Amino acid sequence: MKKILVIEDEDNIRSFVVINLKRAGYTVVEAASGEEAFEVLAKNPDVILMVVDLMLPGIDGYEICRRVRASGSNMGIVMLTARSQEMDKVTGLMTGADDYITKPFSPAELTARIDALMRRLGGAGSASDEIVCGPFSLSLKSRTVMKNGVRIELTQVEYLIMKLFLENPNRALSREEILKAVWGQEYFGDLKIVDVNIRRLRLKIETTPASPQFIETVWGYGYKWDA
Repeated sequence: MKKILVIEDEDNIRSFVVINLKRAGYTVVEAASGEEAFEVLAKNPDVILMVVDLMLPGIDGYEICRRVRASGSNMGIVMLTARSQEMDKVTGLMTGADDYITKPFSPAELTARIDALMRRLGGAGSASDEIVCGPFSLSLKSRTVMKNGVRIELTQVEYLIMKLFLENPNRALSREEILKAVWGQEYFGDLKIVDVNIRRLRLKIETTPASPQFIETVWGYGYKWDA
């Protein structure tokens, strides 16, 4: 069962999202505030993805993302933003969201984004596969990454970026390549989401994120994993 939590304080938008996700075959629970969202999550531990509006009264979308990630959860998070909230999108991604949808959006875009993230969440490798590179080991079975034997808490998007790098050591990857490999061919968004997630990944794996040792920037092109 693929269960989604929709957190939106505007009744008409929440109803629009809920109806279209149900039509797409998902089981949906809903909340009108951050406070209610955590009550719903407590009662529905099988939620694997949530759609959250950033501008909520009380506990806002940023704080929801922070708390969910701080709990160690790697559930999918898609945030809803207004068209003018460019910095809000970056902040939301940095606090743990996997993707964003800009209002207003169509049912087709909504379901395409959710379907794409669901596919990423559901991917799996063979039972014994492991990629080892320097201090890092990536398990395709458990979808986890270790550095010097210590697990690094990654979102599913961060895990997929890490997997892409470790499978292509010392190869310059363009932003477009990373976008297609991680977010899919049908992704509606722009390249900024790649840069934000790389920045977030560096904060987790690099000893000095401002002077990265592993994820190098290839200026005007993309990024390279220095093996």
